[in-house]
Amino acid sequence: MRRVAITYFAKPKAIFESRHDAGRCLAAELGEYNNQSVVVLAIPNGGVPVALEVARALTADLDLVICRKIPLLLNPEGSLGAAADDGTVILNEEAVRRIGFSRQKLEDEINKVRAEIKQRSLLYRGDQPIVRVGGKTVIIIDDGLASGFTMTAAVESARHRRPKEVVVAVPVASAMAVKQVEKVADKVVTCTTGFMPKFYVSDFYRYWHDLSDDEVIRYLRKWRMRHFRQNETTIRVNNSI
Repeated sequence: MRRVAITYFAKPKAIFESRHDAGRCLAAELGEYNNQSVVVLAIPNGGVPVALEVARALTADLDLVICRKIPLLLNPEGSLGAAADDGTVILNEEAVRRIGFSRQKLEDEINKVRAEIKQRSLLYRGDQPIVRVGGKTVIIIDDGLASGFTMTAAVESARHRRPKEVVVAVPVASAMAVKQVEKVADKVVTCTTGFMPKFYVSDFYRYWHDLSDDEVIRYLRKWRMRHFRQNETTIRVNNSI
């Protein structure tokens, strides 16, 4: 496992202008995968523009792994765990014990998240097929890691699709999250790691907002249209030879 990171121990600093800027910085750290057999998996919503920049730079395929935190009330960066679109669930056992949820209450929260994931999967994918990752390197991307549970669920979900290796790549992560994700990923790559006691991904971005579903859909449509045109060009060139 390898980590590429500038470390911050005290006050966080806004080092990325936007998610697009963060994606370009991250792509520079992933140059070894350029023109390799790679599939970039974006975690929506915020991971999509970051992943687009990386996939474009690496000339890689792009797909989604739709995960959602099981929310922890009063702490927007914390969670009771996370769930993924294939049914994978990862629990933050310490938080579950601390909150004191009954098993039924916990199942109710998990089912709410699963319903949201199903809805978003239909919204984002439509009738698009899932990109095959068997035997390929998968790079899972989000706009940052706070607790690491959402990314852990994404990694476990990707493993079920039998890739060659799973690389986690994010512009910024807490040291705690990196430690969590290193347990399940083959490699973790970051541009920046924070060791401050209160960690918020948004602190590292100059311009930050929560991406809407409409924005995600527009990003994906532009990507698909771009690749449709590239494939058409390739077919015309091959037919002319």
